[in-house]
Amino acid sequence: MPQPSPQALLLVDGYNVVGLWADLRQVRDRAGLEPARRHLIEALTGYSAFQGFDTQIVFDSQYRETGSNREVVTPNLSVRYTDFGQTADTYIEKACADFRYDMRKFQQRLIVATSDRAQQLTVVGYGAEWMSAERLGLEVASIDRQVQRQQKKSKKPSTRFLAHALDPAAQQRLAKLRFGKHQP
Repeated sequence: MPQPSPQALLLVDGYNVVGLWADLRQVRDRAGLEPARRHLIEALTGYSAFQGFDTQIVFDSQYRETGSNREVVTPNLSVRYTDFGQTADTYIEKACADFRYDMRKFQQRLIVATSDRAQQLTVVGYGAEWMSAERLGLEVASIDRQVQRQQKKSKKPSTRFLAHALDPAAQQRLAKLRFGKHQP
């Protein structure tokens, strides 16, 4: 069965988000950019799957020794490192310009997550939706809480005995059998 197409393509300006989310900024300042990138990727993995988004986190190459490459993390999430000398902003702008002529735009939304004001105006001008880094952080946290609540509800209390997992009627029948009281 073919996979349904994602409801939205989400482009995330990676270093913009790292610089604006307090927890990622602390990781960056304490341990460096690589751990901060990993934390952002982990945060967006569950969010992208839950929302049904095809997410691309875009990082500038200026902070890495290697050239352009794309790493597929999950079916819903990939990480793009730009070409040497290319910024994440120019990559995102080009993607928005290309999407404007793409037939997918009739079935799929394009959302850009950044708090860069100039970037916001540019992507909206191309017809993409804009989401601030702060709003993305709030949505990620909200989805995390929602998933944790669902997991908590679905977990049945573990008991030591199998009999405790049975419904009450089955427990009564088992008790009768155990004490030699057979049912007709």
